[in-house]
Amino acid sequence: MFRKRVSRAETSRANRSWWDGASDGYQAEHGAFLRDDGFIWCPEGLDEADAGLLGEVRGLRILEIGGGAGQCGRWLAQRGAEVVSLDLSYRQLQHARRIDQDAAAPLPLVQADAEFLPFAGSSFDLACSAFGALPFVADAGAVLAETRRVLRSGGRFVFAVSHPIRWAFPDDPGPRGLTADRSYFDRMPYVEVEDGQISYVEHHRTLGDWVGLITGAGLTLVALTEPEWPEGHDRDWGGWSPLRGRHIPGTAIFSCVKA
Repeated sequence: MFRKRVSRAETSRANRSWWDGASDGYQAEHGAFLRDDGFIWCPEGLDEADAGLLGEVRGLRILEIGGGAGQCGRWLAQRGAEVVSLDLSYRQLQHARRIDQDAAAPLPLVQADAEFLPFAGSSFDLACSAFGALPFVADAGAVLAETRRVLRSGGRFVFAVSHPIRWAFPDDPGPRGLTADRSYFDRMPYVEVEDGQISYVEHHRTLGDWVGLITGAGLTLVALTEPEWPEGHDRDWGGWSPLRGRHIPGTAIFSCVKA
């Protein structure tokens, strides 16, 4: 692990390659938890069916950003929405095709970088992202601005990312993960290097950074959700665990509107 500055192009190239290589293992490990047609916001297991953060979706045109295998988009489509699911990774989208192999109406998919959305302005009523794209781009402001561009007036964007406070703690589900070992204000990205090449990048923004990026993109922040770890949920996911979930938030979900 390194902490160094990484360009926009380096970030995109590294994460496209990483997710192409990791998607098989990711879907094998987490697919049952996410469900083929479920909308799970985060490792805490917050289900959109219960949370209702998106409200009524029937009849809406929705863009899922960083959709992976399209689990969330498929759930929305089954509730009467017209959905397009976008992801940077071709292999993730192949898993979406695998799930939809026998479907009468497979989920529409697009491979693209979220910093450059290939859609006309005012094309969607709603956009959503459950840990997709935003933690893995060098310029989150560009994603927010692009999302605002493709939303119609009054359209909403709801997105989930790792809670910024987690960056001050080791990514460890055990007791070690309860002791801060770095500054919350250190914005150097997390970088992995393999054979001398950058292979994975994740970027940190503080809560204040996120609010500034949201408003700077011309969106209005209307709600911030910090899911608590539910009783009876004993599944670890990387650095998320029941132990840590009882003490520090793991996820932040921002609800925004294009005024």
